[in-house]
Amino acid sequence: MEKELDRYLFHKGEHREAYRYMGAHFEDDGVIFRVWAPNARAISVVGDFNGWNGDNHFMNKINPEGIWELKIPGLKKMDLYKFRVEQADGNVVFKADPYAFYSELRPNTASVLYDIPKFKWTDTRWMNKRITGLNKPMNIYEVHLGSWKKKENGDFLNYREIAEELCEYVKDMNYTHIEVMPINEYPLDASWGYQGTGYYSVTSRYGLPEDFMYFVNYMHRHNIGVILDWVPGHFCKDAHGLYRFDGTATYEYADERIGENREWGTCNFDLTRYEVQSFLISNVNFWFKEFHIDGVRIDAVANMLYLPNVDGLTNRYGGKENLGAVDFFKKFNSAIHDDFPNCVVMAEDSTAWPNVTKHAVDGGLGFDNKWNMGWMNDTLKYFEEDPLYRKDHHGKLTFSFMYAFSENYVLPLSHDEVVHGKKSIVNKMPGFFGAQLANVRALYSYQMLHPGKKLNFMGNDFAQGLEWRFYEQLEWQLLDREENKKVQDYCRALNKMYLKEKALWEDSWDTFEWIEHENHNGNTITFLRKTKDNSEKIIGIFNFSGESKIGYKIGVPEDKIYRVVLNSDDEKYGGTNFSKRKRYKAIAEEWNGRPQHIEVDICGNSVIFLKAEEKKIKTEEEVKEEKKEKTTKKRVIKTKKEEV
Repeated sequence: MEKELDRYLFHKGEHREAYRYMGAHFEDDGVIFRVWAPNARAISVVGDFNGWNGDNHFMNKINPEGIWELKIPGLKKMDLYKFRVEQADGNVVFKADPYAFYSELRPNTASVLYDIPKFKWTDTRWMNKRITGLNKPMNIYEVHLGSWKKKENGDFLNYREIAEELCEYVKDMNYTHIEVMPINEYPLDASWGYQGTGYYSVTSRYGLPEDFMYFVNYMHRHNIGVILDWVPGHFCKDAHGLYRFDGTATYEYADERIGENREWGTCNFDLTRYEVQSFLISNVNFWFKEFHIDGVRIDAVANMLYLPNVDGLTNRYGGKENLGAVDFFKKFNSAIHDDFPNCVVMAEDSTAWPNVTKHAVDGGLGFDNKWNMGWMNDTLKYFEEDPLYRKDHHGKLTFSFMYAFSENYVLPLSHDEVVHGKKSIVNKMPGFFGAQLANVRALYSYQMLHPGKKLNFMGNDFAQGLEWRFYEQLEWQLLDREENKKVQDYCRALNKMYLKEKALWEDSWDTFEWIEHENHNGNTITFLRKTKDNSEKIIGIFNFSGESKIGYKIGVPEDKIYRVVLNSDDEKYGGTNFSKRKRYKAIAEEWNGRPQHIEVDICGNSVIFLKAEEKKIKTEEEVKEEKKEKTTKKRVIKTKKEEV
């Protein structure tokens, strides 16, 4: 009866743990194999245990919907296997198990007999306290495990080795989360994991499944969240993978206009097919339940939401929206949040699709966060301009605030911005090296004060010079140079400020105020972030011109003394120390529509963060009254002494 329910849920697209039924599982008297291939003529299990000859191990088709099953005794963990599939047209192919828990190291392609991994978790405290939401800090370090660091001989580090070194770095730099680029099994290193074959198989490049569990557990014990890049949009067309599994469109759309992703040379998942829905929903549940992952970032959502630009291809209403994908996202996010309400699901969506982060029951897609690709593109284009011409592009700085609270955004400076000839972050910047570094510090400062969660790719935080190369480690040797070390020091201080100041991570419309946004000729903007209860405020003054400004007037919200929290031009961060002032006293004169202002000295291409001190500035009348009281007290004391 239990197995019948598994089959029923699987074929209805409602199975949330299909991996416990499908694939290969050890039982007392052998290993039970199950695979879905509705149009296959025949399937046998082959492996090193039978000389890759399946004549004695043909599977039985156990239902009309296409599940095949066979139990084989005497097998052991780490045996290699594949499915020999006689496809609908009579062609014979050897397919890896879509539900395999482990796979051979590339270039080999066999699945490896491996049960659901077992691990002694010690992250209970983290798991009990983790919560999602707008009112929590989230500052993400995006990392590619194969190129963060390597062994001296160029080999990959093991998951366990990476865990300890990476955790130490992330903690020292004051990040809250890491986002790991795809670690499902994939055949081509140059795809970075985004063209997968083994969705339930932790890539063997860096070790065993238990080694990755150690990795996650270690991060959690040190209060670092772990987010995975996950790719439910498309898969690679390698012969051993999901592509035309039974000789027909099985995991991909039957309509080749939708199923073939010609831009990337891959195939798009058929999100309307129930068995594919069970496969994908179960996959995220697998990572969340078995590996304690804290969230997923879904890659290339736009590719899924819209139909390809093919003549005549529209939905039933004549539009270009992929209605099946929309329904899938609503179903997917509802199911995931039912089972794991404290895990995060992010969308990398480059379109203006509305209500991406609105609940599905309210008509949204149901994501927790959306990458703000508009902010990223506009911001980087602005910074690439010479300061002399930035006045003509001022809107690229200010436009994002028009929609900053329309979704729950993440501000990404990701791997995609430092590859394929786009240049590294530092080399996007205009000017000589010192000016480039000043602009890098200014960029990260702008990202930090802007509403939204934060994400920065590895190497950005110490101004790596080369574009990211997946085949070699980061340029760690640059930290021997004072200039790069000081940029890293600034990022560390910036991240620490973010953690400390609640005003920077409470993200809602009532936590932001413009002070000045129209000085396009001066290339300056000023705005503040505040807590929802208005008890704390941080002001950011941004001078994106190449010219320093003396006595620059800024309206301030309160009649207080304003303390410099952080100055990107500080000498210890590689700046010029143009202004050494640490405090500014409010002047009782209206400016920027506020009853008082301060006058700031600020270097070109720099940012100053200010916070009001609690002690209130005394008015002239209060000072006179205080002096009068002191004089009166002195007279009283003198009189008493004379009486004595």
